[in-house]
Amino acid sequence: MANAQRLLVVEDDNAVRTTLVTFLELEGYQVDAVASSREALERLSRQSYPIVISDIYLDDRTGLDVLEEARRRDPSCAVILMTARGTLETVMAATRGGAFDYIAKPFELDRMLEAVRRAEQARAQEPPEEEEAEDLPETELVGSSPAMVEVYKIISRVAPTDATVLIEGETGTGKELVARMIHAQSPRAAHPFVAVDCAGIPPTLLESELFGAVRGAYTGADRDRTGVFEAAHRGTVFLDEIGDIDSGFQLKLLRFLQEKEIRPVGAARPKPVDVRVIAATNRDLQKAVEEGKFRQDLWFRLNVVRITLPPLRQRAGDVALLANYFLKKYNERYGMQARLLPDGLRALEDYTWPGNVRQLQHVIERLVILAPGGRIDGAAVRDAIQASAPREKAIETLAAAEEEQIRRVLQATGGNKSRAARILGIERKTLYRKLERMGLL
Repeated sequence: MANAQRLLVVEDDNAVRTTLVTFLELEGYQVDAVASSREALERLSRQSYPIVISDIYLDDRTGLDVLEEARRRDPSCAVILMTARGTLETVMAATRGGAFDYIAKPFELDRMLEAVRRAEQARAQEPPEEEEAEDLPETELVGSSPAMVEVYKIISRVAPTDATVLIEGETGTGKELVARMIHAQSPRAAHPFVAVDCAGIPPTLLESELFGAVRGAYTGADRDRTGVFEAAHRGTVFLDEIGDIDSGFQLKLLRFLQEKEIRPVGAARPKPVDVRVIAATNRDLQKAVEEGKFRQDLWFRLNVVRITLPPLRQRAGDVALLANYFLKKYNERYGMQARLLPDGLRALEDYTWPGNVRQLQHVIERLVILAPGGRIDGAAVRDAIQASAPREKAIETLAAAEEEQIRRVLQATGGNKSRAARILGIERKTLYRKLERMGLL
């Protein structure tokens, strides 16, 4: 580190200051050290420092004043604050002021060294190109993989019609987004779109929720209640998790789809309602029909047009597009300038995403808010993924299953990695990274 730039340490505790300076110099850094805010501000007025390390509680002024002055003179200056009396207020103030990191005392010296090295990398990192983000679509239904292009084609053909649509896909793949897009592109777009989570409503209440109820129909019904179908008249009703409705209600839903009439609970006669129905499920409804758990005639009525959304692990090429879309979205929402670094993108692309697009969205939102210095690198991505995982064992099991699948495909292709990558639906470079991680390269 013969060419290392000089750092500034601001610490009023002699022992801590001496220890920190000695340690950093042994690591090859050139260090200026001062014991007061006044000295720190004088130094900053005469010289620009790439990295400043300052205690917060100093004298009549604080490390927050040092932070403000350092960033005012050099907006790229990375300021690392440290204190033994951390509070929510000081952390919030440090974050708003643009502190690179905030370290609680006592700390391991290696922890400080790691922060300093990350700060160096942040300054050395060239600003990422913004070309990809400029052309991002306005909808969260993002992707250019062959499977998603097929989905777009079906949406474009079915949207202008009044056909019932069944959307199948794992949790988090974007089934409601597809339903909303169909509605938005249909002649019903000016009328209501109402989404119903069938799995979240007790079977005894689902009928009154969808069809409505008249006063006195059941205990507590002290007034007439308008159901979802009537409220969405001339619009679209999205029935999510349709596979979860019980057999008793399946027949009533079938009758509605056939007759386009509702009979509110307790009502003497039916009334006509004009709504389009789009249903969705994360289950295999055809298998449920074969097992006698779902009515075949209702299945036929719902399955006029079927759209199958692929899981994110089968559209790995779309991860970068989605990540940049959500990065732009949350940077704008929170007033941030987070940047996705190349190793951060690789970490995103290497993951299997059991929670699909929804999990990726939440991970990017977390990273925009919490990534140190706004730099989303591989380590930050892995930490965020771990925090987003509902059950570590489930992810370990999924990873093991993926590795086993890779081994089987490689065996079937005689070790031909290009063919294996095509069969697995991933890019060859992604397969090589996975094989390297598995110890097979």
